[in-house]
Amino acid sequence: MSTEHVSEADRSAPPENVEPVIDLHDVDFGYTATPVVQNIDLRIDPGEYVAVVGPNGSGKSTVMKLLLGLLEPDSGTARLFGEPAHRFDDGERLGYVAQHASASKEMPITVREVVKMGRYPHVGFGFLWAEDKRIVDDALATVGMSAFANRRITQLSGGQRQRAFIARALAGEADLLVLDEPTVGVDAESVEAFYDLLASLNDDGMTILLIEHDLRAVTEHAERVVCLNGEIYFDGPTDEFVDSDALAQAFGTAANLGEAGR
Repeated sequence: MSTEHVSEADRSAPPENVEPVIDLHDVDFGYTATPVVQNIDLRIDPGEYVAVVGPNGSGKSTVMKLLLGLLEPDSGTARLFGEPAHRFDDGERLGYVAQHASASKEMPITVREVVKMGRYPHVGFGFLWAEDKRIVDDALATVGMSAFANRRITQLSGGQRQRAFIARALAGEADLLVLDEPTVGVDAESVEAFYDLLASLNDDGMTILLIEHDLRAVTEHAERVVCLNGEIYFDGPTDEFVDSDALAQAFGTAANLGEAGR
């Protein structure tokens, strides 16, 4: 494995007095004695739009679980909003859209009920007050799903389901939105509208971390790319990633953006 990756030190110095949303420092992790990821340094500041890319088995999902606190590093530190990630319990600050959320067939509830779940970290599982209901309605409107509010989630297309799950994060008033390959199984027209929505949310100040297999979509929409295969090969602006050799190094082939995104 090549180690000629772009290091965190090659990026601009972080703003002073700004607490990072995500901060992984010198993180190693392995499910057995064999490391899955090594020497991971990743800082994401408020308002950034960052995409993590890499081949299958590169450690993308592992890094995501480390930064969400679902796994603890074997060495190094993982912090979320300044707290050790595995101890972080301020659920309303974090919105998560899983890889297979759009394919879910096991939730015979309405879109509005899904979005209401975003209020539970604030009010528990009880009665929603008028202000909570207004926030739910606003979240539905933001993602363009007001007309589908009373439709069962199982009756929606893949793209519509993903919008409903983003609305749930918005109803929770999340500061960070983490998405794990959210466009798998979503038609091309819906994918484009989906990325337009993410751009709008980012413009409004939401921090976005995207784990994505579609490299072409990443290079067209994300502002910063982290290219990973066990270690970080590149971390920087998207246009610099396109012009670098990090893709070939990380994927171990002379892959281009069109081929690697398939």
